[in-house]
Amino acid sequence: MFQILKGSRYFLKGFSLIFKPGIRKWVVIPLGINFFLFGYITYVSWVQFQTFTKFIMDRSQILYWLMLPIFTVTAIIVVFFTFTFMANLIGGPFNDSLAKAVENHLRDKTINFPTAPWYDVITKYFWYPITKLFYYLWWTLALLIVSLIPVINIISPILWFLFGAWLISLEYANAPFGNHGKNPPTVRKILAKQRMLAFGFGSTALLIMLIPVVNLLVMPVAVAGATYMWVYEFADKYHENSTL
Repeated sequence: MFQILKGSRYFLKGFSLIFKPGIRKWVVIPLGINFFLFGYITYVSWVQFQTFTKFIMDRSQILYWLMLPIFTVTAIIVVFFTFTFMANLIGGPFNDSLAKAVENHLRDKTINFPTAPWYDVITKYFWYPITKLFYYLWWTLALLIVSLIPVINIISPILWFLFGAWLISLEYANAPFGNHGKNPPTVRKILAKQRMLAFGFGSTALLIMLIPVVNLLVMPVAVAGATYMWVYEFADKYHENSTL
């Protein structure tokens, strides 16, 4: 429980960091991306969800009322998962700069971050998103199967929530960790060693996403919070030349 609360605190710390001088400018563009994607995905998902529920209701009123809570919670989690992935895919370069600005502020100095060769940059922005997508789809498929199994599917909303929390922690940790040469597979290994900390961070982000207007700040806040978590939780253990 202590680790979960600690992870939650790291996320919430991002709210105070994004308004600091030298950091604010890196929030504006991701915020615009957040606003557009969230509005579009929410609209499309709502239209599709209404069509799907009408299809079920036309065939069975009882099945409709039994499945509606499960479908509703699952749909919300899936929407937020899709939104998070797309927002990070487009806003990734800005998130890296935001994480650097936050770390410079926290350490009160200008840090010489390692410069990656051009082929590593291509790998980071083109290949790693593809590998992460396959990772997400693999677990999404497994959870969808669980969601379709009678009786067992009662716990599917909980599993979706935990999965979403884990993915959010991975996504937003990629910026500060990546600035120090940690690729996505390495980030997963590092956070897996403190999984409750990651769940606390990610679950808080998911809950904040449910708050209208405030949810538009989730991406920059999460990047800033993940950077705070990197500096005070992982930096000394996993510096550039360290091995897992």
